[in-house]
Amino acid sequence: MKTTEITRRQFVKGTGALIVSFNLFPTAKDVFAQFVKLPSGDIDPQSLDSWLAISPEGLVTFYTSKVEIGTGTITALAQIVAEELDVPVDRIKMDSGDTSRTVEQGSTVGSRTIERAGPQVRQAAAAARQELLKLAAARLGAPVEKLTVQNGVVNVAGNAAQKISYGQLIGGKQFNVRITATGTGWDMKVAPEVKAKDPKDYKIVGQPVKRFEIPTKLTGEHVYIHDVRIPGMLHGRVVRPPVVNTAPVSIDESSVRAIPGFVKVVREGSFVGVVAKTQWAAIKAAEALKVTWAKPTTKLPANPDELFAYLRNTKPARTQKAVEKGNLNAGFSEAKKTYQASYRWPFQMHGMIGPSCSIADVQGDKVTIWSGPQGPFRTRGAVAALLKVPEQNVRVIYHEASGSYGRMSTDDGAEDAALMSRAVGAPVRVQWSRLDEHGWEPKGPAQFDEVKAAVDGDGKLIAWDFADYGQPWTASGATLLLASLQIGMKPNNPGQSNGTQGGGEIYAVPNQKIVAEHINWHFPEPIPLRTSNLRAPGDPARCFTSECFLDEIAADLKVDPVDYRLRHMTTNKRGAECLKAAADKAQWQKRPSPAPASSGNIAKGRGVALTQRANAYCAAVADVEVNKTTGEIAVKRIVCSHDCGLIINPDGVTNQVEGNVVQGVSRALLEEVTFDAESVTSLDWKTYPILKFPDVPDLDIVLINRPEMEALGAGEASTIPVPAAIANAIFDAIGVRLREAPFTPKRVLAGLKKA
Repeated sequence: MKTTEITRRQFVKGTGALIVSFNLFPTAKDVFAQFVKLPSGDIDPQSLDSWLAISPEGLVTFYTSKVEIGTGTITALAQIVAEELDVPVDRIKMDSGDTSRTVEQGSTVGSRTIERAGPQVRQAAAAARQELLKLAAARLGAPVEKLTVQNGVVNVAGNAAQKISYGQLIGGKQFNVRITATGTGWDMKVAPEVKAKDPKDYKIVGQPVKRFEIPTKLTGEHVYIHDVRIPGMLHGRVVRPPVVNTAPVSIDESSVRAIPGFVKVVREGSFVGVVAKTQWAAIKAAEALKVTWAKPTTKLPANPDELFAYLRNTKPARTQKAVEKGNLNAGFSEAKKTYQASYRWPFQMHGMIGPSCSIADVQGDKVTIWSGPQGPFRTRGAVAALLKVPEQNVRVIYHEASGSYGRMSTDDGAEDAALMSRAVGAPVRVQWSRLDEHGWEPKGPAQFDEVKAAVDGDGKLIAWDFADYGQPWTASGATLLLASLQIGMKPNNPGQSNGTQGGGEIYAVPNQKIVAEHINWHFPEPIPLRTSNLRAPGDPARCFTSECFLDEIAADLKVDPVDYRLRHMTTNKRGAECLKAAADKAQWQKRPSPAPASSGNIAKGRGVALTQRANAYCAAVADVEVNKTTGEIAVKRIVCSHDCGLIINPDGVTNQVEGNVVQGVSRALLEEVTFDAESVTSLDWKTYPILKFPDVPDLDIVLINRPEMEALGAGEASTIPVPAAIANAIFDAIGVRLREAPFTPKRVLAGLKKA
């Protein structure tokens, strides 16, 4: 294949009409005058003006604390606004992620933005439509019941000449209307008394709409946080310790004073950073600064075996029961046959392509942060606690980061920049290096899972005992980021759960127990194996265990894997339909696994897996080829069926599912954090490889739309079943059951040697 290379300049020049500017909306005279504020200084959610504004030209600006992290969230929310107001979607501007311009709606996490914020947005827009129709009724001299709206223009039914636009009604003015808003964040109920549209009347929701931000990303005009520049800005770099949990004994500042542009060494507690006039000077100063570090007081587990033994044998700090029903002892005592296995899932990285980056400007007790967090208000709280200033004195302005997947729930870089800005009295930009990002980003926790099951004489499951051993993810607490810990702040919570879904709860088993045993690290922090929520926290590992174990049982009973699942889903209609949709699209041929042995060097297999996350269902069928000589695995095709209730934007959901699947393949085949007793050792893309474009499988996506349901999230579910489906396909191809991820050639060859 011939490869043609073009420069970025040639590409942009050649795109012609593809270059799209989103500065289409006139600047309001005084946007902040629109907002009604509470005594605390936060935006009042009970003021309709806090949610949206309409310009004289009829352009609608909607304010939301939800942010775009590459998942199409903002476009989908705009569709909801456009639907309720009967305004074309290209007349909607979403102003998002600025803590001094938006109501706190909770973080953009957990596949819950469309499910939780979608109704808030819908009801606020419906309330605005209700008020606009009242105004129109008075101006047109007709009852509200006789009015219709099309493209932001109100008409009197049967009289086309009687019409008035939204812009003419209220353009540039305030609504001055109070609405109901109860609760906070995710759980806030906005104007519940207002009747929104019936889904059967939707014209915009449910239609494919191209994402707002893609054109500027394509042309390079998109402003990521890494592109933001502030007048008078200096540059900072953090100097990290070479090993776990250690503090500086002494710092030789003379080692960097001669570097052109050097400004200051910043030390507070164990935190050490340098500030300079340029990025290059900051980099050189961080490299040159001579720091004598204390001997570390703790060590990490020296290897994976030690790690998994630690996870399994340490008394849990928290036990969560996802399911507990029936009598396990009775189930196992009545069994015709029992099964037992354990599975291992490694630490994995978020692997942001662009390392963490933030800018802070600390002026006395007033702070402005430019950053890319999934939770701007959460970052506001973290920085306020760090600097000991009121939360309302901290403003966070959102700019998208380059990748997220949970990494940006809150951002370490914002705290780094805040400490250094305070020290020098000027705005400071901090961008982590690749070494920093790989070495010190909070990791997705490792997990060790054990499962036991029993079947009766007909092969039906009658007992299921599942235990997930691991850590909670903890990096998103207000005082658990690196800089906070380095200056001596203490964690104020035991860490969030790493979830409980994916352990087999979707199947009907009369005697069933599924628990998550979460330990706390018995290591003083900060350590480079601290944890955070990584896309679909905990679920890929639990699904890997439960779906592979179910396949083991089906293979032993010599029954088809799809049929065996369906036998245990008689009361789970949506799950069964999702599984059938994937199998049908993949043209699944019924037979037991493994496939008949092949004589050639390349063995082919297929595997299936099903999961549920946040009430969304997803099934995956994987086709793989295994090289029996090298152990290399090629994933040739993934079919993925997806049911997230009412679909707002099918194009956006398809994009999101495809991205999830690709990441799922990468996590299944390649991704594993390596470490020794002192530090993380996978510090670049060679030692922590991710899937490359030539290795991306063919993808077939089947969307199941359920307009009778509320919309659910599509941000995470489709990454979960992919590793399990691939593992089951490997077994189908070569008869080797891999119980540890990732599925490297070394592990495949070791399995073949044992077979």
